Amino acid sequence: MSDDVLSQAEVESLLSAMDGDGGPAGSKAAEPTTSVAHDKPREKIAPYDFKRPERVGKEQMRALQTLHEGFGRNFAAGLSAMLRGMVEVKLTRVDQLTYSEFVFSLENPTCFNLLKAEPLEGNLILDINLSVLYPIIDRLLGGGREGSPLARRPLTEIELRLISRVTGLFLAELQHAWENILKLDLEVVRVESNPQLVQIVPPNEVVVLIGFELSIGEVRGMMNLCIPYNSIERIASKLSANSWVAYGRPKATPQSIRQISQNIRNSLVELEVRLAQTRINTGELIGLRVGDLITTQKDIHCPLAVTVEGVQQFRALPGAYKGHKAIRIEEVLGGPAEVKAG
Repeated sequence: MSDDVLSQAEVESLLSAMDGDGGPAGSKAAEPTTSVAHDKPREKIAPYDFKRPERVGKEQMRALQTLHEGFGRNFAAGLSAMLRGMVEVKLTRVDQLTYSEFVFSLENPTCFNLLKAEPLEGNLILDINLSVLYPIIDRLLGGGREGSPLARRPLTEIELRLISRVTGLFLAELQHAWENILKLDLEVVRVESNPQLVQIVPPNEVVVLIGFELSIGEVRGMMNLCIPYNSIERIASKLSANSWVAYGRPKATPQSIRQISQNIRNSLVELEVRLAQTRINTGELIGLRVGDLITTQKDIHCPLAVTVEGVQQFRALPGAYKGHKAIRIEEVLGGPAEVKAG
């Protein structure tokens, strides 16, 4: 009961506030307070979800974004050379969420690669959507120029063997991208088609999701790299602007240009000369005997097409040199000036 009794000072304060014209005085006293409250800008309040705690700092997230933007450009260049076509890889998101949210956002079936990245703790996940994998397989087998219906089935053993070339290129470029932070030893442990069968961390554990969009002609698909927070917790200090150097292509120096030129000069290339071409039926093919002649429509005086690694570079005439069959270059097609001079 003693807590409900007002002190003498509190009683006198109430009496002085009510003394005289209490109502107008009170309103006049409240006016400055109200105006100040209106003039003060309201702070932006953002809700905090305890189910999705943000354990990775903004600076680390920006570092990961810049790091994998450079990785995407280099991976696109390597994949374009492998598929002999234009491939675009664009970084679409760098976000943190729980592992259960990541797994349930994926399609089933998919190409779910479990990665081991020593010396990081735990495992990483590389998920590649089947909508972009099947066109890649078609191109690796020589097709894929025209659209084909998407098959909703897990990959076969042969298809997994072909896709291992793509995942191998991904791991090589990712290892190169992380060199400035940590030297990783990446390896595919196993591949699953159902993402819910793999549990690398508890469902509520925070993971960093790095999403890429692959574009091969008119075909588009997603590729996701999932990094659990406990894997990068020890190296979080290295993912900062002060201690981390942005990943990018180094500038060319005279020494590097000279070194690359020397390596290219010693490289082996395939040179092919097409003498002529014609068509015969199967019966004629079976009936061929030693000494038979196959006639073509090509004139003996017409130049021959000379290709280097499948690209036509020269026109030449057939002949002989010291008892061996040979060709003589007659024309250079779009070659550099030093080759023409040679």
